[in-house]
Amino acid sequence: MPNAADHLFVGGRLTERIDLVSIVQALAVAEHLSFSGAARALGIRQSGVSKRVRRLEDILGIALFERHPRGVRTTIAGREFLERARTALDEMDHAFARARRGGRGETGVLRIGVFTSLAGGFLRELILEFSRSHPDVALDIQEGERRVHIAKVRAHSLDVAIATGNADLVGCETAELWREQVHVALPANHPLADRIELSWDEIKDERFIVSEFPPGPEVHDYIVRRTADYSHYPDVARLAVQHETLMSLVGMGFGLTLVSEGWTALTIPDVVMAPLASEADRAPFSAIWSPANDNPALRRFLTAAHALAGRVRPGTSDWANRIAASQ
Repeated sequence: MPNAADHLFVGGRLTERIDLVSIVQALAVAEHLSFSGAARALGIRQSGVSKRVRRLEDILGIALFERHPRGVRTTIAGREFLERARTALDEMDHAFARARRGGRGETGVLRIGVFTSLAGGFLRELILEFSRSHPDVALDIQEGERRVHIAKVRAHSLDVAIATGNADLVGCETAELWREQVHVALPANHPLADRIELSWDEIKDERFIVSEFPPGPEVHDYIVRRTADYSHYPDVARLAVQHETLMSLVGMGFGLTLVSEGWTALTIPDVVMAPLASEADRAPFSAIWSPANDNPALRRFLTAAHALAGRVRPGTSDWANRIAASQ
C-alpha cells in the first residue's frame, strides 16, 4: 500500500506528489538547455539534477526535454508545463512576500473608529503620518458613537477606536494619547464672539443645540454635567441633523454648541469658536483596542500613536515596549 503522505489523487488516479525542488531544477535545465549547466548554476551534482528531472517526467507521464549529446531542448508538452510552473512559483513567491510584509504590519487593512474631527490636531497628524509611512496599509475610517465603536472593538470588527475618555474598559486596552480644549461655537454676531476665551458662567443660560447623531448625545451629556445643579438645568435642543448642518445653524443664530479643538482648523461662515477657560474642559482622547486583536497593522499604528504622543500610557510603563516586541 503506498504511503498516503507521498501520494495524491490526480484525474482519478493515485500519483506521487511533486516536490518543488524537482520543478526548480527542471526550470534551471530549461534555462541553461543543459543538465551540466543547471547543476553548475545550482551548485549541485549533475547526476542529482538528471535523476530528479527524470523522476518528475515519470510522475507527469511526459517528456520535458529532448536529450542530445550537446544539450537538451524542451518538448512542446514540457514547455507548456514549465511555463505554467514558472508562473505558479512566481505567484508563490509573491504570496510569501506579501505574507511576510503582512505579518510585519506593512500591508493589510486597519479599521479605525473616530469620534472627533480630522480637520486638524493630533488625530489628523497621526493618520497622515501613518498613511505616509505605511502606504500599503488600507485605512478604513469609520465615524460613530463611542459605545458602538467599543462594542465593535471587542468584536474585532474595528481594530482601534479613537474616542474621548481614558477610563479602563472591560476586555479592552486604553491609552490616552492627547487632550483637547473644548470650544464653544457661536454666531459671529453674538455679544461674546470677540472673547478670547469663555467660562460656563457666561454661557450656561444660552440655548444650546446638538445633533442626534454622534457625537451629539455625548455633547448633550457634557453640557448637562457641566452646568446643571439643583437650581438650573440647561436649554439643550437635539436636532436630527449632521454636525456640518448643525454648525451652519449655529452661524444662523439658532443656538450655541460645543466642539473639539480639531474643528477650529475649519472656517465656517458666520461661526466663531472660543475655548472654555477651565482646565476641567480639556477632554482626553484615547486609543481603545482589544488585546486579543492580532492585526500586525494595529501594533504598528499603536507604536506610531505612542511616538507622536511622546509618552507611555500612565500606569503601564512597558506599554510601548510590549507593542514594539510584538512586531
